[in-house]
Amino acid sequence: MQEFIDHLDAMAEVSGDVIRPYFRAAPDTEYKADASPVTVADKAAEQAIRGYLETHRPDDGIIGEEFGHHKGRSGLTWVIDPIDGTKPFIAGRATFGTLIGLWEGDRPVAGLIHQPILNEKWIGGPDIGTRFNGTPVACRPCAALKNARAGSTSPDQFREMPGIRKTLEDETAFVIWGGDCYSYGLLALGGLDLVCEACLKVHDYAALVPVVLGAGGTMSDFDGNPLTLESDGRVIASGDPRIHDEFVNRVSAFR
Repeated sequence: MQEFIDHLDAMAEVSGDVIRPYFRAAPDTEYKADASPVTVADKAAEQAIRGYLETHRPDDGIIGEEFGHHKGRSGLTWVIDPIDGTKPFIAGRATFGTLIGLWEGDRPVAGLIHQPILNEKWIGGPDIGTRFNGTPVACRPCAALKNARAGSTSPDQFREMPGIRKTLEDETAFVIWGGDCYSYGLLALGGLDLVCEACLKVHDYAALVPVVLGAGGTMSDFDGNPLTLESDGRVIASGDPRIHDEFVNRVSAFR
């Protein structure tokens, strides 16, 4: 496991060195078929990470947001989102992050959330715990949904499920909109207790699952099932299993 931690550490440095010069520097931007933006920094950071893996872990598989899937031979797969939160990155807000998850089949092994501007780094996994800049961290106890501090990237995710948005806004202590992957880092630090998203892709959540689990949290789909690399992108992350079960029950009423 230490070898994997070392690789994640190294890839954080490699990608961070690529990303930093583009921050607040009006990077060239294109738009994909789904209208989501991609910058030269997204592409260059993923190329740097893939180059590192090709050198140090050539038998492993890779799933990357920008450059697709490379099937490996080892049974291990690295899932890369070079910049999660490209819109905040373009706007100059330091709530984006580089995400790298390591999975063995459908079992999360280790994950990285790296905010290269603030020099903040979470590395964790279910068998290794989670560390924030090298210090062990844990989710905070929260026994009831009414006391939970909630987060989610955008209320637009819930246009077809308005009851979920209403639950987040009316039945928790408060909800913070915006944050992308950064919200899950705050969950691992105990700043938030609940994060709900409805439209993630595998590269958006594959690194988050091991970080949350390593901090003692729970992460599932809307039915309460453990996430896999084939999940539908509707996710709930909780710091305390008691509110996780409560929120899953709430969500089931709106589906």
